[in-house]
Amino acid sequence: MSKNVSLSFIIIIGSMLFALFFGAGNLIFPSMLGQMAGKNVWIANAGFLVTGVGLPLLAVAAFAFSGKSNLQSLASRVHPVFGNVFTTILYLAIGPFFAMPRTGSVSFEIGVKPFFSNNANPVALFVFTILFFAVACLLSLNPTKIIDVIGKVLTPIKLTFIGLLVIVALIHPIGKFQEPVEGYTSHVFFKGFQEGYLTLDALAAFIFGIIIVDAIKERGVTTKKELMIICVKAITVAVILLAFIYTSLSYMGASSVEKLGVLENGAEVLAKASSYYFGSYGSILLGLMITVACLTTSVGLITACSTFFHGLFPNISYKRIAVMLSVFSTLVANIGLTQLIKVSIPVLMTIYPITIALIFLTFLHPVFKGKSEVYQGSLILTFIISLFDGLNAAEIKIKVINDFFTQFLPLYDVGLGWLIPSVLGGVGGYIFVMLRKKKVAERV
Repeated sequence: MSKNVSLSFIIIIGSMLFALFFGAGNLIFPSMLGQMAGKNVWIANAGFLVTGVGLPLLAVAAFAFSGKSNLQSLASRVHPVFGNVFTTILYLAIGPFFAMPRTGSVSFEIGVKPFFSNNANPVALFVFTILFFAVACLLSLNPTKIIDVIGKVLTPIKLTFIGLLVIVALIHPIGKFQEPVEGYTSHVFFKGFQEGYLTLDALAAFIFGIIIVDAIKERGVTTKKELMIICVKAITVAVILLAFIYTSLSYMGASSVEKLGVLENGAEVLAKASSYYFGSYGSILLGLMITVACLTTSVGLITACSTFFHGLFPNISYKRIAVMLSVFSTLVANIGLTQLIKVSIPVLMTIYPITIALIFLTFLHPVFKGKSEVYQGSLILTFIISLFDGLNAAEIKIKVINDFFTQFLPLYDVGLGWLIPSVLGGVGGYIFVMLRKKKVAERV
């Protein structure tokens, strides 16, 4: 291993990964999952950890394994047009259209809104989002300092806030586990598996992977083997942190139902749990925790998106793009959290399975020798199924198609209907290549 890569640097990289992935949604979803799952919380949590922790960090490893310098070149293994279109859509989705504005609106909804009257909310939201994205933009203007800012400063602050809540919840649980609600009485693992999608971290993972790989290379790492070893060690740090926090929050949610009841959403669970443990200081603690969690995610997104769009439009400086994205995100955040989530879910449900398929195809790339037909066959069938998942999420349900898929497509009813078609499409693409080579050989 390079002498410039110390254990402390690996820990910083690992904690940076944790900070980039761990936004407000990652606080909300596990706590609500615990409430809904009740006595089945451990099974549901296991499913959540697969998609909420395993897939995103696997994507980071896949990017390092690919040897590519950016997502566009990796996605172009499918086809150059796909590389451009998919990468642009993904950056827009996790950037200025959905994820970046959500960091600001979630921070406001949980950390600030409880202290204002309903009449003051629109003005307060506008002022808060301006301040929030101004700070995030300033931290993003010098991307070479992102490790120092996130790994050494913001992550310890966030871990302190979160640690206080989860440790108290583990030592002094609010109550006993209750019976699971409808939806968590059967197929519990797969229900948790689907809940992990809501973090949207697998979409951002390839992009965060660029930051991690570049940071490691700056320490003088040149070989792919050495890069993978360091990356895996850093990922291990992030896995431990994420798994512990998610499991603790799920446990807190499950133990809270006896005294708090089944609440409307994870934000309310966190707010009432904080108030239960810390009294009048609970809301302040929660607000600080959410704001710092969202801020670290926003910094990572602005940095990654600005770098990408600067590459597409080199005549526009990185700093100008960062400012433009921050301003646009401020405006979008002001449509309100509920409407923002409602609009984003169908799009994200469509592209999420495509991203997952691309992760595994990247690891299998040497096996099928990078044949584009394998990528194309797998991703075309994945897209067809995920498109209808997106339509269903948008409440545009085509009964004939849904009935057909439910009857003939395994795992469709648990949200994994795209899995087998994805595999069959890849195998079909490989067979097509072999048959074509055979015909060429026969002609010769």
